Amino acid sequence: GVAKADLVIEAIVENAEIKRKLFAGLEPRLKEGAILATNTSSIPLQELSGVLARPERLVGLHFFNPVAQMMLVEIVEGPQTAPEVMQAGQAFAKQIDKLPLPCKSAPGFLVNRVLSPYLMEAMLMLDEGVPGETIDAAARDFGMPMGPIELADMVGLDICWAVGQELAKPGTPIPKKLQANIEAKNLGKKTGKGFYNWVKGKPQKASGSGSVDLKPLADRLVLPALNEAVACVREKIVTDADLCDAGVIFGTGFAPHRGGPISAIRERGKESWLKTMAELRAKHGDRFVPDTGWDAI
Repeated sequence: GVAKADLVIEAIVENAEIKRKLFAGLEPRLKEGAILATNTSSIPLQELSGVLARPERLVGLHFFNPVAQMMLVEIVEGPQTAPEVMQAGQAFAKQIDKLPLPCKSAPGFLVNRVLSPYLMEAMLMLDEGVPGETIDAAARDFGMPMGPIELADMVGLDICWAVGQELAKPGTPIPKKLQANIEAKNLGKKTGKGFYNWVKGKPQKASGSGSVDLKPLADRLVLPALNEAVACVREKIVTDADLCDAGVIFGTGFAPHRGGPISAIRERGKESWLKTMAELRAKHGDRFVPDTGWDAI
């Protein structure tokens, strides 16, 4: 069908080298005006387009799982993507009743870039001995529809690992329990075991979170995501703070009643968040250094 298609979407394994090989074989078979799209969740398009004779035809169409329920599609513009190809990508998303979010090509784009440090912090809390059930309860207490440990199991721990490797900043600790699960091939819901055991599609959790104060845990979980959202707005990954908020809500389910990460900062006040961030930096290190973009929020 490739030779007849107006649009070809690649949705294979999250590995740049394997994607490039596929593209090299696909491009000669594409018809003149065809668009080539990648469903990569984190790899910048400029890492994939070098093998193409016509890199201007490559665009990112990043769908979210479960695709049938998730409205958002990130329409990713690489440095060489033609404007008309970006427009066609957005039109296609609307045609299939999805919400297109135009964004620039940088590791993780918008949604996974904001989500990844949140999941990473949850994994590091697990390594410190905080029970998964307590971490998930803290996230739900903040307003998330699902806790990060359950979410990681649902997405697949191998995918979390691949995206985490792509987006990890220098000096970020490696989550040991996540690594152990990957090595044991316990990849979450799809293998029946990850951080939780899964029975009939449901995670088996110990009941209750005890008498723990959930707010400090929730703040620690959420702040890395807020900080990354601030960086995305500063870098113009999306055109403005409103699009950042909408993208993170529709792409991750981020506490909708809080209006998204930038709105959550403004609601509580950035001084309050930055004070908490300074305390967390003193305790946990430089992953809690505030981005320079906080000044403009």
